[in-house]
Amino acid sequence: MNSGGLKYQFARLSVAEKLIAINVAVYIVNGLLTFLLGLSSNFILRWLELPKDFFDFMTQPWSLVTYSFFHGGLWHLFWNMVLLFYSARIFLNLFGPKKLINVYFLGVILGGLTFLLSYNVFPALMGMQTALIGASAGVTAVLIFICAYIPNQEVRLFFFNVKLWYIGAFFVLIDLVQIPVSGNAGGHLAHLGGALLGYVYARQLVKGRDIGEGFSKFTDGLGNIFKKSEKKARMKTVYRKTASADRKAKRDFDKEAKQRKIDGILDKISNSGYESLSKAEKDFLFKAGKED
Repeated sequence: MNSGGLKYQFARLSVAEKLIAINVAVYIVNGLLTFLLGLSSNFILRWLELPKDFFDFMTQPWSLVTYSFFHGGLWHLFWNMVLLFYSARIFLNLFGPKKLINVYFLGVILGGLTFLLSYNVFPALMGMQTALIGASAGVTAVLIFICAYIPNQEVRLFFFNVKLWYIGAFFVLIDLVQIPVSGNAGGHLAHLGGALLGYVYARQLVKGRDIGEGFSKFTDGLGNIFKKSEKKARMKTVYRKTASADRKAKRDFDKEAKQRKIDGILDKISNSGYESLSKAEKDFLFKAGKED
């Protein structure tokens, strides 16, 4: 398959599938490069992992995000990607890809900051030599977000139905219990940082406040830097300006009407669960999520 075909196939993926593909690609490329070039296993990783020392972090601030694309082993990668895949399926039935990106990467960032703060504050951790890698904080943020946004929604787990908030509580409890005994206290603390982000984001969104709006504007601005600037001819006639204003007014009205309908459906989900929606409402929400 040529590069054009690969780009087309990649473009067709959902945002969660793209994240999974990137994580898998980074794991394979990092492993191949270090092996084929005879490099040490951490030759590349040391510049992109999140160090526990604050002053080391100041020399590589990008690591607050880049650490999430690297994993300690195949099973570490596998379970993170499986959990992201299934959590994101529910998430994307409710919201669009931009909101998933917000929750995921804000979870990564808060998880990293929780790790960094913990190893520079708690005496039991300060003497340890370690660094943070893995997408777990971002994945946990997505999982806990949906568990907090629609807590009473039931999902099929093996042979029985379980409410989402039970699943979220289970994962948080596992991390709390394993902090002192697992030998990976930093990883579990990062998970909890991601979980906190997911919970707060969801509960604030229920109240009508999107705490990721500023981050979304930042990423949009960052993306615009890499886009080719296109010069558009400006129409000078009064007729053109009026027609343009009319079209803009109609678009704004349609957008507001659509958002009101989405808000009404989300309120219904919050009160009665996803299964209470009619087929038409589910189809409308799915299409709206694709367009976001």
